[in-house]
Amino acid sequence: MTDADVRGGIEDHWDNAPCGHVIARPDGTIVLVNATMARWLGYGRDALRGRSILDLLTAGGRIHYETHFGPLLLVNGELNGVTVDLVAADGARLPMFLTGNVRTGDGDGPDLIRITAVDASDRRAYERELLHQRRRIEAEHGQVMAFAETLRKALLPPVLSPPDGLEAAGYYYAASAEEVGGDFYDLFPLSESTWGFFLGDVAGKGVDAAVVTGLIRYVLRSAAVSEGEPVRVLHNLNEVLGQELGLGSHRLCTLVYGNLIRRGAGFDVDLAGGGHPPPLVLAANGHTRYVDTTGGYAVGITSTPRFVSTRFHLGAGDTLMLYTDGLTEASTGRGRERFDDEGALMLFAREHAPATPDGIVRAVHRLLDELGAGVQDDAAVLAFGVPARVRLHA
Repeated sequence: MTDADVRGGIEDHWDNAPCGHVIARPDGTIVLVNATMARWLGYGRDALRGRSILDLLTAGGRIHYETHFGPLLLVNGELNGVTVDLVAADGARLPMFLTGNVRTGDGDGPDLIRITAVDASDRRAYERELLHQRRRIEAEHGQVMAFAETLRKALLPPVLSPPDGLEAAGYYYAASAEEVGGDFYDLFPLSESTWGFFLGDVAGKGVDAAVVTGLIRYVLRSAAVSEGEPVRVLHNLNEVLGQELGLGSHRLCTLVYGNLIRRGAGFDVDLAGGGHPPPLVLAANGHTRYVDTTGGYAVGITSTPRFVSTRFHLGAGDTLMLYTDGLTEASTGRGRERFDDEGALMLFAREHAPATPDGIVRAVHRLLDELGAGVQDDAAVLAFGVPARVRLHA
């Protein structure tokens, strides 16, 4: 290749580069543009010579050039990645990335400004699409959160209405605003002297878990009326889940179901456990104990389940607290340690006993807030008890 060929190649590269080139004086007067820039702007090459760079910019772009781009270029000697709109001969706006540097003359001052423009149309379209998608995702995210909250509220009793002589409180802690968990509880009348209650946790999250939760609540209320005895209620639920959903680990539900029967100045509690963490009794004398439900199977995993029942009395000042494993399995932030790995729940109960239902539920609420991000699964708590000083009718 001869020197003439090299010079010809350099000239061709200058004129037909995939980017636009402009050479101007320090005051912005255009000295030379390449063919690519002239073609993009719709001008003949000589038509731009002698004009100001400012003539090629929008009103906002001119202000930006005069206050930022131009002064910084002259002071620093170079500038990279400035995004502006150039105005073509027909008035069309062309989004461009501009870079530039300065040639220093004999007097050590700026002699010429070299500016290169790269077409940013695709990048601008990409940014617009990203912005559109972000807004769409934000809108959908808001809808998902609203749907999750509505569904969550629909799965809980709107108001706990205990019988005369019994206080009750419940709380639901949502670990995520976007996902619906399978925790649920309820307290409802069966007769003038008997009330039913339950608290449970369906495996999984999302709409599927919500559907199973809704079915379980309906079946439990229906079975409580027809069957009465807690173990039979859980067997009835197990049969329905098997018929409607099929048995398997993905349909299981841990659960405590019980009846409250008024007796004297308190209530007898007749309950059955199906693989659920044992309830806690906070007695009036400050003693605490777990209700023994060891050995019960979760509902929905086998056609021949085993459920464990027990019966005890709640007297004046006694409170029964039921909870889901979102509380006991919350991370403490110390390695893989979970909150109740070393019996922390019993210690927590002892610190607060004796307690009213509202008092212990509020304490659990504060505890969950303190655990914060460590609560990785929804948690529900239900407590009821006999007021310490009350006169009850038989």
